[in-house]
Amino acid sequence: MATNEQPTEQHIVDVMGRKALWFGISIAYLLPCIIAIAICLQRFGAPVKLGIDFTGGTLMEVTYSQVQKTEAVRGALEHQGLSPHVQTSLDSKTFSIRTPYLDKAKSLEAKGALKAVGSFDEQHFRLESVGPTIGKELLRNAAMALGFGILGILLYITFRYQFDFALSAIIAMVHDGLVMVGTFAVLSLLVGAEADGMLVVALLTIMGFSVHDTIVVFDRFRENLKFAKKGDTFGDVANRSVNQTFARSINTSLTVVLTLLPLVLFGGHTIFFFTLVMLIGVISGTYSSIFNASPILVLIRDRGKAKGAQTPAKTMA
Repeated sequence: MATNEQPTEQHIVDVMGRKALWFGISIAYLLPCIIAIAICLQRFGAPVKLGIDFTGGTLMEVTYSQVQKTEAVRGALEHQGLSPHVQTSLDSKTFSIRTPYLDKAKSLEAKGALKAVGSFDEQHFRLESVGPTIGKELLRNAAMALGFGILGILLYITFRYQFDFALSAIIAMVHDGLVMVGTFAVLSLLVGAEADGMLVVALLTIMGFSVHDTIVVFDRFRENLKFAKKGDTFGDVANRSVNQTFARSINTSLTVVLTLLPLVLFGGHTIFFFTLVMLIGVISGTYSSIFNASPILVLIRDRGKAKGAQTPAKTMA
């Protein structure tokens, strides 16, 4: 809401004066992420290890009442003519088993073979099957959803503000996407984490979260531009605006972090990777909105000024 008074100037961090530091932190985190993505592309043909949602196949998760050996579980399924990929939890009771696509009859046989290894409660058994054709369609739809999401955000911010504002927000959002996908790529290589449809949900959610946080800062830009002092550069206005929204951004994100953290710690194996990536995405989204989007915008404006473009503080509508 517009006001007729100049907002009180508060300086917490000299964000614009330390652009190199903030960019350096981002690059330091992104480098191993990009390397992990490159390795996954070579090894799996995708930025992360894809789960059955996208490749097709059957996933079984079973929690035994007693500790079991991985070799016994794998051997029981191999005896059924299957070629399973078996992962176990730290307590050696919960097993995640991936096989080629199984029809209903084969799935029942596999379940019987697992029961022969040891006893487990029916509610602790999960089975999902996705055909290869459906998997490819889901992968294509997920890519389209991400593409349309980015395009929609670009158009909206361009209409609401200006193109350089939209470009800065998109760069910050791509940063968050790389952080999330890169982190998942690292998990794929280290612990065999497989991406399913929930990863797409996490990406789209964090895209919206990141842009929302950035728009809050940009709105303060526009408000402060009305009260720009004589001699103020765009960087001065940007620094003032970021500092005035700093506490709000941190507090808002902290409430989300405090909600996600218990889910990461106690939510169980099924949603662990989803909530972990969401948690990292929220932290990254908050960081990029404050320390990436605004400095990038200032760099774009400064570059335009160096080329002779008109960029005094009050040129933005």
